[in-house]
Amino acid sequence: MPVPETGAQQLVLASGSARRRDLLRQIGIEPSAIDPPHIDEHHGPRELPLAYARRMARAKLAAVAGRHRESWVLAADTVVACGRRILPKAETEGEARASLGLLSGRRHRVLGGIAIAAPDGRMAERVVTTVVAFKRLTSQEVDSYIATGDWHGKAGGYAIQGHAAAFIPWINGSYGNVVGLSLSDTVAMLSGLGWRT
Repeated sequence: MPVPETGAQQLVLASGSARRRDLLRQIGIEPSAIDPPHIDEHHGPRELPLAYARRMARAKLAAVAGRHRESWVLAADTVVACGRRILPKAETEGEARASLGLLSGRRHRVLGGIAIAAPDGRMAERVVTTVVAFKRLTSQEVDSYIATGDWHGKAGGYAIQGHAAAFIPWINGSYGNVVGLSLSDTVAMLSGLGWRT
């Protein structure tokens, strides 16, 4: 696995997500810096989930890469989509309940946009798709989940690595992508740009 050493390859994570940082550490990549992009993340009224995930990853990379021209920069965005609908990062109980109502008893897609810039200016990007199935939720299950607070700030109002794991009988695709970053795709992209293993 790619492991940057002091004074060698430095990777900046263009995200404030502790989940993405922890995922990278899982495969031996310790970001040299965390630099959240602080951009407008609103989507257009007719913007489709795939296009939105790609645009957000690109925009986050563009916002941060210029500040770290000597380093590798990794940006990512996670979008939860029911059909053509983009579900919000739940900030209120009402948003969380609305998202859970849409997810209950059906499949949805998690789209992970990834964008990477190398120190020589080359870039790579892709969108990774994972299909996630939710069991049909009872009102009691929803109430109990809401009480945990686990939904706050999460796309679609849930985190697969938290209490919501009890609601998910199967997924098709990358588990890491649902958490926040597909590790196999990230490593493949870094390697393709010349990151030394």
